[in-house]
Amino acid sequence: MEPAVGPPDYAVPVAGYGAFTGGNHRTSEATVKEKLGSTNALYPLVTAIVGATVDGTPDFATVAHVGVAHLKGITLGMGTMHLTNRGILENGTFSVNLPSEDMVAITDHIGMVSGAKEDKSRHFGLFYGELYTAPMIEECKVTMECRLIEHVQLPTHDLFVGEVVGTYADVDVLTNGVVDIAKLRPLLFDMASRKYWALGEPVARCWSVGKDVMVDQTAGDG
Repeated sequence: MEPAVGPPDYAVPVAGYGAFTGGNHRTSEATVKEKLGSTNALYPLVTAIVGATVDGTPDFATVAHVGVAHLKGITLGMGTMHLTNRGILENGTFSVNLPSEDMVAITDHIGMVSGAKEDKSRHFGLFYGELYTAPMIEECKVTMECRLIEHVQLPTHDLFVGEVVGTYADVDVLTNGVVDIAKLRPLLFDMASRKYWALGEPVARCWSVGKDVMVDQTAGDG
């Protein structure tokens, strides 16, 4: 049995659990938090169309549970019902294609139908890079071909970890040789609202705006 412990000194008020503070951490009496069970709140996420070859035929699935394992590593969380999963496992390859806002209708359609009932490849122009079983979509302005390096079978999903072998981009979404997300206009998926969202404006520069905070903290010492 785990020992009973009190709240840590950095805890904040939570609705229904009593208000408490501690240490030097600032809290607001107006702040009220509501526990939402075990909801995964890591949305919105970039929407991708994942491609693979199943029984010699290109197949695609719309996936929002796409992550970055490291700079050349991609993770996919895909429900086991997807036909595309079988192609990834059969060939050890897959593609990740990033649709722009103007592809929202076809992207949603690809996510609603099964490759067992419809040849989804007919909706796109296809091309290949180094991996001949990782079909990529011409209409998507940024695409990646990946080699499968790890597979974890979960109760309802397959977790795939892939290594990016090649990345391809239309020149009109590049700025100084790198992908410009403002030009790409990727689709963002939100589970709570069940909607696709557009990218907003930049807020600040990474590894830069925080320098002012560190300077302020240093100035206040002593």
